[in-house]
Amino acid sequence: MAEKVSFEDKLKQLEVIVSALEKGDRPLETALTDFQTGVALAKDLQKTLQDTEKTLAKVMDDDGNLTDLELTNND
Repeated sequence: MAEKVSFEDKLKQLEVIVSALEKGDRPLETALTDFQTGVALAKDLQKTLQDTEKTLAKVMDDDGNLTDLELTNND
């Protein structure tokens, strides 16, 4: 079974790819492959952030059930 790569590791990998592409000294084929990998990583990272946001927007009630967080402004 493959080991799950952490969010932070994926982000570091994306940063390395972006840095390499910004230098502009990669062969076209390598740059294209790196770009495609970077896009896939960015999509995966965005999905993780969206899923985390949805989880954080819920609170646990007294019965242990998750419910939507209701934000109130008491000004």
